[in-house]
Amino acid sequence: MGRGVDRLLADFGHELPSIPQPPAKERDPRLFAPMSRRGERRPLRGWSPASAPVSVWRMAADQAPVLWPLVSAPGLPPRGAQMGIDHFSGASMYADPNGWVLDPAIPVSNPNIFMFGKPGQGKSATVKAFCLRMMGFGYRTLVVGDPKDEYEPLCRALGVAPIAIGQGLDARINPLAFGPLGANWDRLGRDEAQRRAGIVFSRWLTLIRGLVGSQKVGDRPVPFGPSEEKVVDTALKALTGHAAGNSVLTETTIPHLWRALDEPTAELIEACHYASRQHFLDETRLLRDALGILVHGTLRGLFDDYTTIDLDWAAPIQSLSLSRLEGLGDEAVGMALLCLNSWGRAMRETAEPGDMRIVVRDESWKQLRLGLEAVKSFDADLRLSRRDGDIQFAIAHKPSDLLTAGDAGSQASAIAKDMLHLADTKILLGQDQAVADELEHLLGLGPIATEIVTDWARQAPGRALWVVGELMAKVATWLHPAEAALAWTNAKLEGALP
Repeated sequence: MGRGVDRLLADFGHELPSIPQPPAKERDPRLFAPMSRRGERRPLRGWSPASAPVSVWRMAADQAPVLWPLVSAPGLPPRGAQMGIDHFSGASMYADPNGWVLDPAIPVSNPNIFMFGKPGQGKSATVKAFCLRMMGFGYRTLVVGDPKDEYEPLCRALGVAPIAIGQGLDARINPLAFGPLGANWDRLGRDEAQRRAGIVFSRWLTLIRGLVGSQKVGDRPVPFGPSEEKVVDTALKALTGHAAGNSVLTETTIPHLWRALDEPTAELIEACHYASRQHFLDETRLLRDALGILVHGTLRGLFDDYTTIDLDWAAPIQSLSLSRLEGLGDEAVGMALLCLNSWGRAMRETAEPGDMRIVVRDESWKQLRLGLEAVKSFDADLRLSRRDGDIQFAIAHKPSDLLTAGDAGSQASAIAKDMLHLADTKILLGQDQAVADELEHLLGLGPIATEIVTDWARQAPGRALWVVGELMAKVATWLHPAEAALAWTNAKLEGALP
């Protein structure tokens, strides 16, 4: 027991052949001695009798480097206007809305921008910096309604005098102007003339529908259904000479339209299929009264005659000032914005290739509160941005401003809410904590992004969360001293203090 076969055979004089062994391979010296995961059990060797507990921490990308030096790459390419520093990556943040649409790697389908922010958080400074810096890339700016004259210093710095619109002033704008589409009408082929006519009359109907719908009977808007549309369309085509097949069309105005309906011709009555003149007058009473109130009230001296201004479209910026209407109330300003938007759309319908504009829509909520048809008009402007390359830049205080277009659950409220999706870029400046639910519910922001808007962005003007499709950038916009002087909006407040 205990002896192997080789020992047993050796006792009888037999030796087993041995198997040659390969030479031992030299091993590299170990850098570290083998050690238990709890360390070497000796004094001052860091030995632990138990493993360290594992805890889970949730933090934003800018907080993680406190524990580990993570470096994230910029989410947006370095193209366009340099707007500031992205605190997520530490790199510069560049804005190029049209370029983002053309880049398949960026999840946006339109160049429109909605900007929300509490007063005093840098809304006007951000939009002015954006417009000014985009001018270096061939963009011009059109401010279709400046209710507070906030863009006047920027215009004058660029050598442009803003156009002041107000009762008693010489400047008037005809929202029923043909615009560039009316040029050389007598030389157009039949198909092209019909195409242009469709665009022009559709734009006019949208405007009249919005103006009439802004009037109320009690708490209900004046109806504008198929019958009213037929009457207005027929009257406009008769006034311009389109119904008679004229080779040169005549420009008309809203007062001309009102008089044509208030004193209808036999041809108009017959074309609209009314039994008699009295039948026509009875059925169109609300429509005529609504237009009459506008002609003799809100639109008087502003949008009731032919256009008297001649804008230089080659200038870097043009602004239409509405500060003289402030005393007339938000409704009057909203109607003025509606008229200016229609006129501005007309001026841009045949823009030359490469003529790119940033169309600034300040205090846009005042137009949306006019009712359903005004909301539809605003909605149409946003949808046209992909066609002409303009960047529609709408400004409001908070996302729920759009929902004030109508009662909860109404069609106007639903359309206004859907408009948030027609602007793939949102700039969210500082907001109070009370707006946090709106940011999560209407914009789909998570708790971390919402905290950025309600905490970090509130700590200094110009800080904002830029949401570009599904990408986000935590941006602090820095102004050059010359830009800061043009963007300062507290001059009146300073002058009021002792």
